[in-house]
Amino acid sequence: MKVEIHKQDLIGPINTVQKAISGRTPLPILEGIYFKAENNQITLMGTDGEISIQTKVAAKVLEEGEIVLGSRLFGDIIRKLPSATIYLTLTEHNLNIRCQQSEFNIMGQPTQEFPQMPEIIDSVKIQLSRESLVDSLRSTSFAVSLDDLRMALTGVLFDCKPGKMSFVALDGYRMALNEMEIQSDAEIQAIVPARACTEIVRLLDESLDSILIELASNYIKIDLGSTIFVSKLINGEFFQYQGLVRNDHKINVKLKRQDFVQGLERANLLAKEERSNLVKLDISANEILIESHSDIGDVHELIPCSTEGDGLKIAFNSKYLLEGVKAIQEEEIICHFIDSVNPCIIESSEKSGYIYLVLPVRLAGQ
Repeated sequence: MKVEIHKQDLIGPINTVQKAISGRTPLPILEGIYFKAENNQITLMGTDGEISIQTKVAAKVLEEGEIVLGSRLFGDIIRKLPSATIYLTLTEHNLNIRCQQSEFNIMGQPTQEFPQMPEIIDSVKIQLSRESLVDSLRSTSFAVSLDDLRMALTGVLFDCKPGKMSFVALDGYRMALNEMEIQSDAEIQAIVPARACTEIVRLLDESLDSILIELASNYIKIDLGSTIFVSKLINGEFFQYQGLVRNDHKINVKLKRQDFVQGLERANLLAKEERSNLVKLDISANEILIESHSDIGDVHELIPCSTEGDGLKIAFNSKYLLEGVKAIQEEEIICHFIDSVNPCIIESSEKSGYIYLVLPVRLAGQ
């Protein structure tokens, strides 16, 4: 194999496929980057057995060939080379790398044992805007469960019905739900691992307008042209989330999101000193009093608001409450309450489709 390519053309594809490579794998071959040169094009691929990323880049290929190269070492070498043309020559399993006055020789591995990209068959195709997909994943994936005993809840549910797409994450204490209208008659449910959701967001370049998602029985695939992302899905039955959202609210509180975030962040400075991570809200007609107490002190924050209904005293895990409020981008939010023991539902007052549900913490005497 003989290849000529400029450093700046190669470094991006290396960074892309390295997103799929894990340093903790029982198979040494999966610590490498699959590298193939043919038809004036280089194909690079990384995988950890769960997530696979393949990307292609134009290059001057004088002789074709393929090899698996140690991901960390190969990537570090290319990053440290001067910004100039790189000459790659493969002799058996030895790769010679030359760039100006620098020269490296590194050993690779044969490609026979390296897994190829999974084949996606009988898939359902859904077209979404990049903005919608990124917003949906960012505003839900943080709420997945970290408990491997409830594996189905460690991912984000993609719930596709005719004309509607829902993204759902829950962990038993809170739920994040984002719904949108789509131009599709498809009907499928798929649980996408949280790590895959994170990598999808990282891959979606701002220059992209729309994204084609393929969902099959075991895989999700996203084709970005020169780059293909594939991840295994999580098997299992997701929680029947639809019944969690109630509309019989007795108290509705409208307030500025940023005021609430800043007040909660300050209260959290003391709340996180205690295991319960507790903040208490005392809601009245025109303000919310946020309180937190610990062995080293206490904090009191007053936030202006507009309240419909009676006053209420209620407590939450400060982390769960704060993460949900931060996930909303609009300036004004509405918090819906039934009482001090039922979930609070938080949504934007300006934009429909996204809601965040969080369970309160029962206080002594409730």
